[in-house]
Amino acid sequence: MEKPRPVTQGAKAVALVAVVLLVCVPFLVIVSTSLASTDEVVANGGWVLWPTEPSLDAYRDILDGGIVTHALGVSAGVTLVGTLLSLACTVTLAYALSRPGVFGGRPVLLLVLFTFLFPPGMIPSFLLVKELGLLDSYASLVLPVLVNVFNLVVLRGFFQGVPEELYEAARLDGAGDWRVLVSVVLPLSKAALAVVGLFYAVAYWNSWFYASLYLESDHWPLQQVLRTYVVAGSGLTDATTGEGTVTAPQTVQMAVLVIATVPILLVYPFLQKYFTKGVLTGAIKS
Repeated sequence: MEKPRPVTQGAKAVALVAVVLLVCVPFLVIVSTSLASTDEVVANGGWVLWPTEPSLDAYRDILDGGIVTHALGVSAGVTLVGTLLSLACTVTLAYALSRPGVFGGRPVLLLVLFTFLFPPGMIPSFLLVKELGLLDSYASLVLPVLVNVFNLVVLRGFFQGVPEELYEAARLDGAGDWRVLVSVVLPLSKAALAVVGLFYAVAYWNSWFYASLYLESDHWPLQQVLRTYVVAGSGLTDATTGEGTVTAPQTVQMAVLVIATVPILLVYPFLQKYFTKGVLTGAIKS
């Protein structure tokens, strides 16, 4: 391949810088506005690119025992518990469907894939949750989406890629199915587990639709609060301690947005090295 011409390299650099600015500048505006003072926000028409006197007043207001504090705890709890339960169920089901000769394995696989091609509608889902007595409970945010078919297919493909000799060696040593799964398969599947766990965590953390259907406002997770107070533009008094706030509404809105975005962003750097390997390996072998 011939060496790229300077004009081509320059065009690529300009395009890359433009894309980076398109991604970073809006996020910088959000963070800067959340740290700006009320006078500075008003003087700049509601948005600040770089605050001259950064302040954490907005964060203190919304984290001082108000609805955002409670919603943050709800989102963290649902994400942690939901991710662990989903991983456990997905791993066990994927392992069972990956082994040849399992009784009823193919009908179960076809049934699972059928739900992927024809997902239930909103009304049947709501009626099912209602009949199970899960309305206004945090279980309604986890149980209906406990197993994701795409994640199941990725893990099943990864498990099928484990050399058959390892299974046979474990069997010769007297290991049962659980021992093979825990001692042989899972240690070799760290990349796929990390990626699937990340998918589940992001889905639970960003979920707001089911909360709007099944939960009362005092049980809302953070994303539903974010949608109500930022996207829908509702009043912001309840987002703080209820005693009112001296900060500008835009500052509080951007602070809520930062709190809802940053925690999940902090997880990505630790799982980035597993991301491509886990997805590609599972998808190719499935």
